Amino acid sequence: MAELLSVCYVVLFAVSGIGMSRMLFFREKPLVRIWLGLAFGMAMLMWFPALFSFALGFYLPAQLLGLLLACLIGAAGFILSRKRTMTASPWKAEIPFFVAGGIVLAICLVLLSTHTIVLRDGALYVGQSTYGDLAMHLGFISSIATQGTFPPMYSICPDKPVCYPFLSESVGSTIYLLGTSLRFATMLTAGYALLLVVTGVYCFFEEWLGEKRKSVFAMLLFFIGGGFGFWYFFDLLKDHPENLTRLFTAFYETPTNFVPSGLRWVNPIADMMIPQRALLFGWSLLFPCLFLLHRAAIKKDTSVFLPLGILAGTLPLIHTHSFLALGVISGFYLIRSLFKNEGKAQWLGYAKYLGVVLLLAAPQLIFFTFKQSGSFLKFHFNWANESDNYFWFYIKNFGLIALLSPVAFIAAKKEDRGVVGGAILIWLIAEFIQFQPNPYDNNKLLFIAFAYACGLVSGWLFEAKDRLATGAIRNRYSVALLSAIVCVTLFLSGALTLGREYVSEYQLIDPDQLSAAEYVEDNAAPDATFLTYNNHNNCIAALTGRNIVCGSGSYLYFHGIDYSARENALPLLYEQPELYFDSLAKEYDIDYVLIGSNELANYAVDQNYFAEHFQVFYQNATVTIYSVHS
Repeated sequence: MAELLSVCYVVLFAVSGIGMSRMLFFREKPLVRIWLGLAFGMAMLMWFPALFSFALGFYLPAQLLGLLLACLIGAAGFILSRKRTMTASPWKAEIPFFVAGGIVLAICLVLLSTHTIVLRDGALYVGQSTYGDLAMHLGFISSIATQGTFPPMYSICPDKPVCYPFLSESVGSTIYLLGTSLRFATMLTAGYALLLVVTGVYCFFEEWLGEKRKSVFAMLLFFIGGGFGFWYFFDLLKDHPENLTRLFTAFYETPTNFVPSGLRWVNPIADMMIPQRALLFGWSLLFPCLFLLHRAAIKKDTSVFLPLGILAGTLPLIHTHSFLALGVISGFYLIRSLFKNEGKAQWLGYAKYLGVVLLLAAPQLIFFTFKQSGSFLKFHFNWANESDNYFWFYIKNFGLIALLSPVAFIAAKKEDRGVVGGAILIWLIAEFIQFQPNPYDNNKLLFIAFAYACGLVSGWLFEAKDRLATGAIRNRYSVALLSAIVCVTLFLSGALTLGREYVSEYQLIDPDQLSAAEYVEDNAAPDATFLTYNNHNNCIAALTGRNIVCGSGSYLYFHGIDYSARENALPLLYEQPELYFDSLAKEYDIDYVLIGSNELANYAVDQNYFAEHFQVFYQNATVTIYSVHS
């Protein structure tokens, strides 16, 4: 029942967005109009419950008021659009996208389903890409819904406010608060976002390239295209036949992610969209923004500046990198407009766009984003390249796309070169400035530049193919063979990576840890704090929404959180409780002590002390939880 209500809740936001779209984009063809409507529905789904939660706390009334506001706006959109004639377009014309996009979306949804805490034999399993970050996302979703504090605090470092773009997590918390399972809440919202991203990438390319075949191919290049990484595995098969086996069994040894050989350009589905919720939800709104920006800046449709500003202004607390990428491209187009002297109407459009964005984004940036990112910025050249020649690094990671991009740029029309100017600027910025503690995270910017490269290369490839095929019939077979070779080279690394991701499976939470988490969820206070080891796959933090004294440094460090005092306290609490427990338990407000396999493996736990001083709260074969206050 809860699942059905949750689906209805999301559908009402989606329909409300379509109501807005009918009013704002009635001239667009149905596919674009519905997609833009769903994007506005997603923006409202993330923002409206959050707006009321700032005042009321993250509880059910805030979620319902957010829904009511969305429905009122959607109803107004439907009413105001009644007298407008909607542009019609035959749906059969969209069959190429439905086929190719359907395949891409199916891959995404299958990986989402198989990689999101699958229950089997009493344990929870995930995939290769979600083994690292999914527990963190689950912890955000469960803690926001369980504790109700908004803006949220870190449950893995309870005295620190969350500086991560938390609306990508709270949207899942909304569904979890409605009574669904954590898996369902995670998957429902991510599935909605995946639909938007796949459709958005295609619609953006079609808006720019103007041909369905070019747009479909560019979309496939973006989602499945890869470099020459496949050669690193096949080249060694003669002497090392285990390489092919390793390709489908080793942890993060794929043709798109093999660090020893300098392969770092990962697959966007397997390594970005499935495991990284902030990026996924950011892209779900970024590509609509890029679509509208192209319409406004390149095609001079000033009517879309206002909705563009509204959508763009929502991005900072959803995905900061998407907001930054959009800002760079927008800034380039504005400067370009000034140099081309495009006129008063266009400049007023930019002013309207900038004004709306600043109005909506400034509070997010001032009170949240700048407090974190200001300490991260520093000079760093050449992204993730550690040992290779500069050009060879990108050639082997991007493959033919790297080789063909300069050719395509030179051959492109002047207008298309202007389109990709902002993407080139993004690339230059990301090559010289590090925006997070991990320089590798700049790929969240580089992928947007890569999207433009895919569009440019796709357009050039089809034009080259048409030129080669024109004339002599005997060339058709040669063109077909050459096309097949090009496609295999472009897609083989990505396809192998997706295949490896599909068969990957790792245990995230074992049966005893899961049973303990279920008992805690039913019996511990929502704001209780547990003493545990700081493993990344912590069952208390991930599944129960409760606090732990200190979470994994792999999360906290990259969020710019100083957790050293809490981490240093853990061995003192477990190993020397007679000396330190009373004072530190009071300092960190500890309510429960968990002793399980992780704790015993990493500390010389004084088990006698805890057994003598505290009452058992829960116990199974490998996990014992003591209540400090009983």
